[in-house]
Amino acid sequence: MKVLTRLFSMAGLAAAVGVLTATNALAADLKVGFITSLSGPVSSLGIPYDKGMKAAIAYKSELNGKKIQVVSLDDASDPSTAARNARKLIDEDKVDVIIGTAGSPGALAIAAVARETKTPLISIANANLPGEEGAWMVTLPQPAPLMVSAVVERMKQSGVKTVGYIGFSDAWGDLVYDALQKSAEPAGIKVVSNERYARADASVTGQVLKIVALRPDAVITGTSGTPGALPYLALQERGYKGQIYGTHALINPDFVRVGGPAVEGLLAPTGPVIVAEQLPDSNPIRKVSMDFRSAYQKANGAAPTDAFSAYSFDAWLLYLDAASRTKGEPGTPAYRVALRDSIVSTKELVGTHSVYNFKPDNRYGSDERSRVIVKLEKGQWKLVP
Repeated sequence: MKVLTRLFSMAGLAAAVGVLTATNALAADLKVGFITSLSGPVSSLGIPYDKGMKAAIAYKSELNGKKIQVVSLDDASDPSTAARNARKLIDEDKVDVIIGTAGSPGALAIAAVARETKTPLISIANANLPGEEGAWMVTLPQPAPLMVSAVVERMKQSGVKTVGYIGFSDAWGDLVYDALQKSAEPAGIKVVSNERYARADASVTGQVLKIVALRPDAVITGTSGTPGALPYLALQERGYKGQIYGTHALINPDFVRVGGPAVEGLLAPTGPVIVAEQLPDSNPIRKVSMDFRSAYQKANGAAPTDAFSAYSFDAWLLYLDAASRTKGEPGTPAYRVALRDSIVSTKELVGTHSVYNFKPDNRYGSDERSRVIVKLEKGQWKLVP
């Protein structure tokens, strides 16, 4: 009898261990890959993205009783490294979705891997691929045409007739320039220049000299982060007195710090999260934005002062919403397909930047509710009515 009792006890212990192991496996079977730029020229954006992800995890780290594991990698602002990171996350870490990265070129590199491996990508950089090439990605930052058209409307109201353009010599510079061309002509505004520079360049004096010689009423840039301050510094050095404009890719404290007096008075579009406390209580984005601020404070020990960290937070909200509607076994190809289908069918998801609605053939999920115009006054972004 003692032997039988011992056997039953051992069997019970083994069963308990088995249950515990199974429970732990279930608790950790949701995996998210996160890629950002913690070093290199895009790090002024990549570090805020990282802080936003920390806020997101502090906000909610479990779904339906299952713990979500986040595997984070630094791409050093290099698109080829971003692609290698994506492949590692998918092949070795078995993630079901990738959130990343800080720059458009890196996001496009990840998108190629996502398409090949049939893994959903939630891009937190502004990147767009048409048709089947982008079938496995969605993009959270507001599309350039949506935001640039708001800037052009403001230019028209201010009597601007000519505008000079300078942007990065990459996908983001192209997106902004194309959007400017399409919006400016119907508004009666002539785009008089298309100057470019690399993100790692130390000077844009030559490009700005050409722009100043054309004497445009205003100048707008297709840039981001600290490298985006270069044209404004050069314009100030050359005594340019016209109105200066930017895009939502400049809403960053490092840009403000580096630009200093040269960017005072800059007008730019951005998501409502930047001026959340100035929104009416009836705006649903206000509550989510304030929740984000609380989570950011908890995770990072300070209040957010940029627009980029909120994109990571919104990516997390999108993932949580989609995963809650996805059936199947995480870690399998079938689950990744189902998760992608859930992401691209998202309806009226309230985030900090937008109320998101996605369709299978539309990479962007934002509409006019995702944009406001702000002005930089004494280092602070103020809502322009």
